[in-house]
Amino acid sequence: MTTNAVVSGITEQSSDTGSALHPVEIVAPAGNHAMVASALQAGADSIYFGVENLNLRNQASGAFTLQDMSYIAGKCHRFRAKVYLTLNSVIYDRDMRVVDSVLSEAQTSGIDAIIASDPAVIQKARQKNLNVHLSTQVSVSNLEAVQFWSQFADVIVLARELDLSMIRRIVDGIQERDIRGPSGNLVKIEVFGHGALCIAVSGRCGMSLYSDLASANRGACRQNCRRKYKVMDDRGVELEIDNEYIMSPNDICTLPFLNRVIESGISMLKIEGRNRGPDYVQNTVKIYREALEFAGRPEIQEFKSRIPGWMQDLEQVYHRGFSSGYYLGERQGWAGSDGNQSTVRKVFVGQVSNFYSRLSVAEIELKTGSLEPGQEVAFFGKTTGALRQEIREIQLDRSSVSKVSGPATITVQVEGRVRRGDQVYLMDRTVSSEA
Repeated sequence: MTTNAVVSGITEQSSDTGSALHPVEIVAPAGNHAMVASALQAGADSIYFGVENLNLRNQASGAFTLQDMSYIAGKCHRFRAKVYLTLNSVIYDRDMRVVDSVLSEAQTSGIDAIIASDPAVIQKARQKNLNVHLSTQVSVSNLEAVQFWSQFADVIVLARELDLSMIRRIVDGIQERDIRGPSGNLVKIEVFGHGALCIAVSGRCGMSLYSDLASANRGACRQNCRRKYKVMDDRGVELEIDNEYIMSPNDICTLPFLNRVIESGISMLKIEGRNRGPDYVQNTVKIYREALEFAGRPEIQEFKSRIPGWMQDLEQVYHRGFSSGYYLGERQGWAGSDGNQSTVRKVFVGQVSNFYSRLSVAEIELKTGSLEPGQEVAFFGKTTGALRQEIREIQLDRSSVSKVSGPATITVQVEGRVRRGDQVYLMDRTVSSEA
């Protein structure tokens, strides 16, 4: 798999990503329009997003509004992908009017399902004949709970604390008991396959509310767990510890044992990361899409041989180190830093001011930093999604240059279609993992 050029030239009409073609549905995150486009281009079977302030990622960059819902649903459906709306925060009485407005717009826009945890939201969604997916916030951990919630939801996102054997027993139990959701179909099980893992049970953390009056359960997490901490005993003696990030788990990464995840019988694999950007969602979805094709084959050796390459590619985008989470019954790994450990960092340098389609040339307003041939850049945009490529030549005032610093107006050859206003980033490979 190459990362030198991830071309965004896939047309909506020619997309081949309907979930019916794949035994396990890849559910991709979207925190802005560029992430929606990137996820679809990479082969996501569905995307999930939130609007207003009633989801657990309401601070995502480019947060969506009610007016965006119809556009997003239409775009996904043109790709033959499903679209799910997260409405899974703690809901107060003062929120009910907004809940009603959001659900009405979801119904009008053709949203395929609501991801919810509050019984009031679930009830209101069902009254509007909207499908419900039960959020991991409910912490469903056993078959009896699945049986209970099946009267409301066709899909249940299990608690993240379960191991694969527990998941397998639940899936088998659904089939043995013939547990069906409101649609009349067997209840589907969804699990998190990749992305951040919260130190709290299924993400229900109270640290931000306690320290900053900002509730993580209302989408305002202050990431207290990602900071360094000193450990002292009751005498004030500081204890020496190997890792000061004592509450910051590694990210979940199921790719090395994806074949076992498939064998557990799940129907949907969710990628976490609505705050992580278009390059993250494109890279991660693309890799898991490819890995699923190999992991589901009877001959497993080819899948195993590709794992090192896939992991190397996953390390190029945002992550906090990788672990198996709770799936294999192993002790959880700790992050070792307060943020991104990717081997490639994106640095904003400017935006596209014009695109000459016949020449496949982009005019870029270089606002900051510098660029030179041989470096990799990424274009992010609402329609473009994410386009990564190496710069072969830079033109400044119609002359080829070996290096240019901003502010300046330059032109470069591009390997796909970009648009005015697309943001341009340098993909910097020179930073250390601790930067």
